[in-house]
Amino acid sequence: MIHDYGLAGPEIFLAIASMVLLMVGVFSRSASAVRITCWLAVLSMIVALVLVVSSPQDGVTFAGMFVSDAFARFVKVLILAGSAVSIIMSMSFIEREQMNRFEYPVLITIATLGMMMMVSASDLISLYLALELQSLPLYVLAAFRRDSVRATEAGLKYFVLGALSSGMLLYGCSMIYGFTGSTGFEGIAAALQGSERAGLGLIIGIVFLSAGLAFKVSAVPFHMWTPDVYEGAPTPVTAFFAAAPKVAALALFMRAFLEPFGGLEADWRQIIWFISVLSMVLGAFAAIGQTNIKRLMAYSSIGHVGYALIGLAAATPEGVRGVLIYVAIYLVMNLGTFACILAMRRGEHMVEGLDDLKGLAKTHPGMALALAVFMFSLAGIPPLAGFFGKFYVFMSAVNAGLYVLAVIGVVSSVVGAFYYLRIIKLMYFDEAQEPLSRGYGRDLGLIMGVSAVLIVAFVIVPSWLVDSAGAAARALFG
Repeated sequence: MIHDYGLAGPEIFLAIASMVLLMVGVFSRSASAVRITCWLAVLSMIVALVLVVSSPQDGVTFAGMFVSDAFARFVKVLILAGSAVSIIMSMSFIEREQMNRFEYPVLITIATLGMMMMVSASDLISLYLALELQSLPLYVLAAFRRDSVRATEAGLKYFVLGALSSGMLLYGCSMIYGFTGSTGFEGIAAALQGSERAGLGLIIGIVFLSAGLAFKVSAVPFHMWTPDVYEGAPTPVTAFFAAAPKVAALALFMRAFLEPFGGLEADWRQIIWFISVLSMVLGAFAAIGQTNIKRLMAYSSIGHVGYALIGLAAATPEGVRGVLIYVAIYLVMNLGTFACILAMRRGEHMVEGLDDLKGLAKTHPGMALALAVFMFSLAGIPPLAGFFGKFYVFMSAVNAGLYVLAVIGVVSSVVGAFYYLRIIKLMYFDEAQEPLSRGYGRDLGLIMGVSAVLIVAFVIVPSWLVDSAGAAARALFG
């Protein structure tokens, strides 16, 4: 029993920590209660990360519903790091914008717990429970700024469409259970062993399952919530949405398809192929006309999900390794970019227009340099880390014989480079009508600087990430 509970030790610790944080927030009378709660939440995530790294046991527990392996540990490290940095970069914002309520870090902590359970789910029931544990706090966070009509609208849209996607996912799970007689991934794989093609009923179940998961990663055609929620939600919440939940949902996507349906890739590969192509194309072209940087980042995230899904379509250890490398680099690029967005202010007011970046290199040279690194990397320009992220997923597609998918990915990447390079042009070659305010806090400056260094340094020491991602990918196929 001790061993079984030890496999879920980080999750158990984070669940207890979230309840303790709630009590601290409720009973604290200090004026700095919110900041204390935020730092305690960050500390809890650091402790959980240490527990993840220091317990390398593999196994299945809770009646086969929870699995611990190298794949889950790799993704959990990214999730915990992304959530902790998201809380740190939001502290000054929530105080300045009168959002300093202790529920904010508590909700992020609970959502992080749900994400960690998602990547360890090995049963359709635990998959759904973890997904909802992650989603419900995110609906509240999107509408956390109650005096803002845009934030309220964003939260409502996210909730309504999220409920619809959950219904579709549940319907797919029930269809899969009906045609295999099991909800566990191992049981489903055993029921399908020796089958080269899936029956029509099972295919319908897989389609509905993929629709529910596609909503969570904001892949086309289930992306409609993303631009409005990214724009309407408070900027730190948008930064959080673009980081940890995206990584967790992509990891769940891979486990939910490769473990139970690994022998039927000929049936579900065309679904992933279709979703990937639509996401890449829409992300490349729809962002061109955007004038709000948060909406632009929303379409950018849709496109990047399409690139990541190329590795899943390959359905090989090389493809999964490519996706894991991609999401790790994507996490760093997004956190750095949103740190720059959070630093965009005139006086006490946040600004979000692309034109507000004009002349940034003259007034904020350090911030402009960091943002230029992130934009070049997001565009996939060598020798920055973003290029290698795309290189690994494209090569996995080529080696799996998916030449058309790889070519579409390359072309979409070239088109998408336009709007990333436009931001660099605005910063370095245009004159500012009204420059941004100086000073944006040490926390944001540190996040920008560290993220930019990591993006540049990847080309020098890539082996630590590539080797770790390779070991995690092999565990998924073990």
